[in-house]
Amino acid sequence: MDTAHEDFARQQQPARLSRRSLLRTAAATAAAVGSASALSAPSPAAPQAPAGSPQGGGGHKIPPDRISIQLYTLREQIAADLEGTLAALREIGYTRVEHAGFAGRTAANFKAVLNANAIVATSGHVLIPQPFDSAAWSASLADARTLGSSHIVHPYFGINFSTGEVLRTTTPWRDFARDLNRAGRMARDAGVKLGYHNHNWEFFRLTDNPSRTAYDVLVETIDPDLVHLELDLFWATRAARDPVDLIQQNKGRILQFHVKDLNQAGSFADLGKGLIDFPRIFEQSKAAGVLEYIVERDDAGANALATARAGYDFLASIRF
Repeated sequence: MDTAHEDFARQQQPARLSRRSLLRTAAATAAAVGSASALSAPSPAAPQAPAGSPQGGGGHKIPPDRISIQLYTLREQIAADLEGTLAALREIGYTRVEHAGFAGRTAANFKAVLNANAIVATSGHVLIPQPFDSAAWSASLADARTLGSSHIVHPYFGINFSTGEVLRTTTPWRDFARDLNRAGRMARDAGVKLGYHNHNWEFFRLTDNPSRTAYDVLVETIDPDLVHLELDLFWATRAARDPVDLIQQNKGRILQFHVKDLNQAGSFADLGKGLIDFPRIFEQSKAAGVLEYIVERDDAGANALATARAGYDFLASIRF
């Protein structure tokens, strides 16, 4: 999974964005993975708060125990020093994380390091087997139970990272969604909630039904009692989709937010330094059903601990 994400991040060649054009970037988004098609632009978003400001107009705030971080953000640091990196995250304030593998350890050993730092891996990114394999998925669920995770999330589907080719027809997405239901049923029986994490290509129009997107197929086919949505706010915005619209269309189904910011060049930014109006989105948290706000930055690199600190401080101080 890590290599796939790195390959995708390298492929990004975004056009510069203005605030007014933020949600009209479909053509550039499609180009990011080598696609020539574009989505129709949605209605303009509400005016955004100034970049760098965590303040909205309301009195709600995020409880510290709902703030998490996707460890893919810190993959370089974790590869070099798992124990020291987790200790640094705990010092920042994190008490929960979403793993992206076990850094070459067993699940039990990984959990021991988490325990030593009073951190829980409440979630993790794990691919369901394709083609579906019940025994292999059972092993992944056993690891989730070892960790004490309440959620397990399939991180991506539908792209060949070597070529940038995206699945653009209905049948493979529908078949995959049915596999998600099978995996979700097994996860529920194991006491874990299965989710799906989006990127931007799920919002490309299907070639065999141009009025539809892969995301439409997914949300209609997956059983909401078995599979929830982990909404990546950066990738949804990058695909010219308003996260507030997606929340309203999927009330109660979005249990996790991936919270990452978008800079004017259309790439990643530390939270609060970019263009996304997070207070406006977070006002919809109850409607979404969200339980976790997960910091992530795909290209944090050597500055990942600074990114982690900026993300935690932003989410701990934001009001909406």
